[in-house]
Amino acid sequence: MRAAILTIGEEILIGDTIDTNSAWMGRQLNLLGIDVRKVISVGDHAHEIEQSLNEAKAIADLILITGGLGPTKDDVTKKTLADYFGMQLVQNAALEADLRAYFERRKRKFLPMHAAMASLPEGALLLNNPLGTAPGMWFESADKIVISMPGVPYEMKAIMTEQVLPKLKREFSLPVIEHKYFYTAGRGESQLADKIADIEAGLPDGYSIAYLPGKGKVKVRLTGRGNDLLVVRSELERIGGAIFERLAKYTYSQEVGEHVSAIAEMMSAKGFTLGTAESCTGGNIARQITALSGSSRYYNGSIVAYSNDVKMKLLDVNASTLEEHGAVSEQTVREMVKGTLKHLAVDYAIATSGVAGPTGGSPEKPVGTVWIAVGNSAHTVAKKFTFAKDRGINIELSSVVGLEMLRRMLLGTLNLKQ
Repeated sequence: MRAAILTIGEEILIGDTIDTNSAWMGRQLNLLGIDVRKVISVGDHAHEIEQSLNEAKAIADLILITGGLGPTKDDVTKKTLADYFGMQLVQNAALEADLRAYFERRKRKFLPMHAAMASLPEGALLLNNPLGTAPGMWFESADKIVISMPGVPYEMKAIMTEQVLPKLKREFSLPVIEHKYFYTAGRGESQLADKIADIEAGLPDGYSIAYLPGKGKVKVRLTGRGNDLLVVRSELERIGGAIFERLAKYTYSQEVGEHVSAIAEMMSAKGFTLGTAESCTGGNIARQITALSGSSRYYNGSIVAYSNDVKMKLLDVNASTLEEHGAVSEQTVREMVKGTLKHLAVDYAIATSGVAGPTGGSPEKPVGTVWIAVGNSAHTVAKKFTFAKDRGINIELSSVVGLEMLRRMLLGTLNLKQ
C-alpha cells in the first residue's frame, strides 16, 4: 500500500506553524509496512486542495489529510471534501450533543459555528476526536482511502493511534518493514558508502541502505521488507553484521541515543574522569555531556577559556606559545589539555580552539580553522580541521569531532602519533 500526506493551512506555507504532523504520520505508516510516496502542503483554498487530492490519488492508495476542520471561515477542508466526493453535508445530532456537553463542561458558550462542526459529509465514517472538538472523517472511493483529521498534533495523534492505525491493520494485509540503524561519526556519507559498496550492491530484493547525514554524524539505515517477520529480521541480522564489521570504527551506537551516551558508558565502566577546555565551542561540549543524566559520575567540569588571559591563568598556557603560535594552534590546544588534566584532576581532557566566524579569520587561519586535542597523562593527540563559514555549524562540528576523538582514544583506535 502506498500513501500520500496532505497538510492544509496557510500557516504552514508561511512558516508560522512547523509541520511536525507529516514526520510523525510517516513514521507510523512505515512501521505498518505502508510506503509514503509524497508529502504535499497547500493553503486553505478549495481548488488547491482538490488539485492536491488528484495529485495524491495518482500515486497513492491511502491519503492522510490534516488541517482545516475547525469552526472558522478559513477552515474549508470538510466542505471541499464533501464536494469532491459528491456528498451532502448532514447534521449529526449525536455529535452535536457531544459538542454541547463538551462546551458546557468547560463553561464556554456554544456558538452556531460550533454546531457547524457536527455537519458531516453523508457517507463518510466519523472518527471521534477524544481530545478536541473537530472530528476526523474516513472516505472510501474507487479503491482509494482518504482520511481527514484535525491539524492540532495531539488531536491527530490520538485519532491515528486509537482509530486509524488499528483499522488499517485489521482490514489490510500489509507487508513487514523492519529497520536496523548504525549511528556513526567522523566520516561523511560518501566515505561510509564506499566502505560497504559491495554489500549494498549485493542486497537481496526488498532490502536497501540509506545514509542520513547530520552535523558531523551520519545515520546509516538498513531496511528490510517482506511477508515473514522472522525471515526479515534474520536477514537484517546477517546483512547488519557484515555492515558493522566495516563500520565498527565509526559506529558509536546501534540504538537510538546521543553520541555522548557511548562515551559516558565507556568512561563510567572504566572508572575514568573527564574535563574539557573550550575556546571556540564556548561550553557546547560541556552542555552535551551534562545534558545526559548521570554525567557527574565521570565528568568533573569545564573551563571555558575564551580569552588568552584565561588560557594563561586557568590552564597554564604559556604566553610565549600564544605570542609565537597564536591561540588557534596545535601548541595551544596541547597545553590546554595539559592544564585541564592538572587543574580539573581528570584522566582525560578535550580542548578546542578555533576561528568560529564570521569574523576573525586571516589568510593563514581562515574562518572555520579549528584545532582540537584530546589526551591523558601518557598521550595527547592534536588535529587541525577546516570546517565551514557559519559560526553555529563550526561550533557544532568542533564539538562532535572532539567527542569522537575522545571515543576513539578510549577504544584504542585513534592514531596517537598525530
